[in-house]
Amino acid sequence: MLKLGLIAGGGGLPISLASHCRAVGRPLFVIRLRGFADPALEVFEGVESGLAELGRGISALRSAGCAAVCLAGKVDRPDLSALKPDRRGLAALPGAIAAARRGDDGLLTFLIGEFEKEGFLVEGAHEVMRSLTLSSGPLGRHAPCAVDLADIARAMEAARAIGRLDIGQGAVACDGLVLALEAQEGTDAMLARVAGLPEAIRGAPGRLRGVLAKASKPGQELRVDLPAIGPETVRRAAAAHLSGIAGEAGQLLILDRSETLRLADDAGLFVFGVD
Repeated sequence: MLKLGLIAGGGGLPISLASHCRAVGRPLFVIRLRGFADPALEVFEGVESGLAELGRGISALRSAGCAAVCLAGKVDRPDLSALKPDRRGLAALPGAIAAARRGDDGLLTFLIGEFEKEGFLVEGAHEVMRSLTLSSGPLGRHAPCAVDLADIARAMEAARAIGRLDIGQGAVACDGLVLALEAQEGTDAMLARVAGLPEAIRGAPGRLRGVLAKASKPGQELRVDLPAIGPETVRRAAAAHLSGIAGEAGQLLILDRSETLRLADDAGLFVFGVD
């Protein structure tokens, strides 16, 4: 079992991955990205590193005996001019700036290439922990009706359309009308916008309507930045009185799976995997 170097951004995903490695006995070393990684990761072997300190990170990974790396967690797009790179980071900076002009996926693909050039095997979060991904069909107690299935198709179509432009990964549709598209503000902020729309075009208490759908971007590098949902997604969807959440089977990460499904069941929301 290859020792894994976890390049950890913010949110719960890196914690889930680290805890999983500990549970299955996989050796692990964590690069905690300064300003992003959760302090809870400090209990695992690792070091803290700045976003542009590529040389420091690679040296630490090699010293720890890591053969594979996984990039996971939320990292806001940085102001590249404000970064303080080390020598290896400085060498990569022109390529990173050029890749960033092609969008988030271009930048992430570039970063993967930098680790591969250094001889590391790059694994996606879904490869490290296969139970993270959404399976096909309904997951909890609730399932979509015919109207919901039509909204799923509409929202998935919209999510894939913005994905082709590297804008975002999520969309909300209700009764065939696209209510919101996700951009840089993220899924939670998009759902907050939906909750503020008139009840005539969205769900209401006692009358759940509408679907959040998330889809990976066409041609996306699937080893990083797969769409994800978690407990907060369900809370926000419930606050907007949506009927449920859908995603592509095998290509949507479910964080804190048991809590996410418990909240969905309690709120009357379905979680559905589209083939």
